[in-house]
Amino acid sequence: MPLDRRAERLLAMLAATQGALEASETPAARRQALRGLAEMADDASEPSEVRDLTCPGPGGEIALRAYAPPRAGRSVLPALVFFHGGGWVAGDLATHDGLCRRLALAFGGRVIAVDYRRAPEHPFPAAFDDALAATRWVAAHAGAFGVDPARLAVGGDSVGGGLAAAVTQAARDAGGPRLALQVLICPILDVGAKAGSRAAFADGYFISRAAFARDLTGYLPARADIGDPRVSPLRATDLSRLPPAILHTAEFDPFRDEGEAYGERLRAAGVRVRSEHHAGQIHYFYAMAQAIPAAHAAAALIGARMRDAFEAVAIAA
Repeated sequence: MPLDRRAERLLAMLAATQGALEASETPAARRQALRGLAEMADDASEPSEVRDLTCPGPGGEIALRAYAPPRAGRSVLPALVFFHGGGWVAGDLATHDGLCRRLALAFGGRVIAVDYRRAPEHPFPAAFDDALAATRWVAAHAGAFGVDPARLAVGGDSVGGGLAAAVTQAARDAGGPRLALQVLICPILDVGAKAGSRAAFADGYFISRAAFARDLTGYLPARADIGDPRVSPLRATDLSRLPPAILHTAEFDPFRDEGEAYGERLRAAGVRVRSEHHAGQIHYFYAMAQAIPAAHAAAALIGARMRDAFEAVAIAA
């Protein structure tokens, strides 16, 4: 399909105003640019119960933001521990506020967003360590959250999707916490990939090759292994015994191929996968609902798939 006209318009506007994220050279400018984009392009109007809290982490307190559908109160609900995108450098609770509101409403459960430490101040494996610590803490305190521990999922978008995939592998290898589902939205799963969609959409499709390389340099020290599954989950040797996956990719996304490859490998390993390919869309479209209305439909579809998966868990129990 051709590029979505709303996405095309947004890309043209970013290029014309030199406001594209890849124009941000410093971490501070990168963060400010993504926050500005979220304020301009996303929609955080979905009603939600929201509260901020913290949990202990390996580097100090980790900020969390818990979302629930209106009037959820103390109801015991399924939950999604969510890791935001932003190239390990940008992204925070504010930049993904609209997306988390849409997801909580769409699947009728709680979303607990994790504000993990960012690079370059905190290089690898800080983000992964915080993501895993927050997941373990939520699982251990499920009752206090109104969370059904049997219906606990992890998920994220972009690099956050990669963190979610890595957390599921680590939880499996450690014998817990038990996770019911992984939700991967345009995930980055192999930081060393260069061919295919990485080459086809290297420039002009929201995240340029140069911008990604700069973010990766900030996050991954020179001595680190790009094949470490904590940063490149696709390169893990064993993908068996992982929780079912909901996997979404976008046609004009440089990270499309690795998402699709992960889905294929999960299926080959006996893991259930519900995948969706968003024709005509770009990376991050799902978090720009004001500029790209298809983001609403994407959240609704993700929510429907999550409800199906959690219902299956409840029936099995």
